Amino acid sequence: MMSDHKTSNQMWGGRFASGPAAIMEAINASISFDRKLYAQDIRGSLAHSEMLAETGIISKADQEKIAHGLNTILKEIESGAFVFSTKLEDIHMNVEARLAELIGTAAGRLHTARSRNDQVALDFRLWVKDEFQRIAEALKGIIGVLLDRADEHAATVMPGFTHLQTAQPVTFGHHCMAYVEMFARDLSRVRDAIERMNESPLGAAALAGTGFPIDRHQTAKALGFREPTRNSLDSVSDRDYALEFLSIAAICATHLSRLAEEIVIWSTPQFAFVRLSDSFSTGSSIMPQKKNPDAAELVRAKTGRVNGHLVGLLTVMKGLPLTYSKDMQEDKEAVFDAAETLDLMLAAMTGMVGDMTVNEQAMKRAAGSGYSTATDLADWLVRTLGLPFREAHHVTGRAVALAEQKKVGLEKLSLDDLKAIHSDITDDIFSVLTVQNSVKSRKSFGGTAPAEVRRQIRYWKKRLAKA
Repeated sequence: MMSDHKTSNQMWGGRFASGPAAIMEAINASISFDRKLYAQDIRGSLAHSEMLAETGIISKADQEKIAHGLNTILKEIESGAFVFSTKLEDIHMNVEARLAELIGTAAGRLHTARSRNDQVALDFRLWVKDEFQRIAEALKGIIGVLLDRADEHAATVMPGFTHLQTAQPVTFGHHCMAYVEMFARDLSRVRDAIERMNESPLGAAALAGTGFPIDRHQTAKALGFREPTRNSLDSVSDRDYALEFLSIAAICATHLSRLAEEIVIWSTPQFAFVRLSDSFSTGSSIMPQKKNPDAAELVRAKTGRVNGHLVGLLTVMKGLPLTYSKDMQEDKEAVFDAAETLDLMLAAMTGMVGDMTVNEQAMKRAAGSGYSTATDLADWLVRTLGLPFREAHHVTGRAVALAEQKKVGLEKLSLDDLKAIHSDITDDIFSVLTVQNSVKSRKSFGGTAPAEVRRQIRYWKKRLAKA
């Protein structure tokens, strides 16, 4: 017969062989990841202690001891001297326990008029706000690099695609500016989210507020918030700011992935539109001629990781009643990893765009493929001959069929060839059949004409300077 000890070991197994206590400690503790909140936790505690002293809830002498102890702990953590304990569960209890070791009974007064519920809501909100501001700077960086490349290539002709089929000629500068628009929307979403989350939950306590005469407006102002939150129940249970962070991160990652996909395509020998520097590509272990766009591929792949975090947290939050539930402990790892991943993706893409070599000749050759000026021919027939567009479309289709039969571009057809299709066509038609003239003609607001591209670049440079 097995001993009880052996039975327990077999039942719990592996690293949880000591039984339920080990399992509970492992599933309950969050210090392995929420230690990232140490700076925000200490900031919140300093502001809270100052308010408690100002309102007479604790003495000034105790507050000074608390402040000295907290600043000592901050230095210990930043120097690597602080010892974190899983037995103390989270960052809040780790800091509080160390504070008691440093200053004694005065440490116990710090937690007056607050709960771990509003404390963690505050810490996490502060962390997300700080990270939003870092992402805003990274977005300004990639927008700036794209503007520089757009300025450099405002007149560099390339094919524009629909369905990844050659459609109409555009310029590479115009293509870069499309991503400026995307990342500028991401930046706008970040700014909007910061404004929306700019309220302090500190003082909501466990869920119902507190009977102590606290000043929530003072702590909100001290911590850089616009104002305190207005409902204590929502204050401790709200994680919209985390969901919004992940949503914005997922949209931004999707934009990065689309650009990464284009870089992967453009860098193939078949396209040869761009060449990545050695800093953002690798060689093959067996094929010496290959240069792989690994950084772009990894940006593309990491988008799935960020998207997964969004779906994961939405799933965690969807069934939670008011107010706080331990489920919310699962919010942080998703946000921390998504933030770290997006930071890396933005840095990698900024580097790739900034130092890749653009092959203008390859782009120009490809711009004229696939009869890309066919729409210009149809437009000329409408503008000059007054044909209804549907008839012009039909005439253009016949011209394309003839060019395919002769294996030449539209601009290489003779005037006689074109007159045989429609007798009123004149040699003025050739003014619109080159890719350079095609892009120059697209002068509508937001179009690909180099002059219009440069106008949009000037606009965005001014916007970026004020962002």
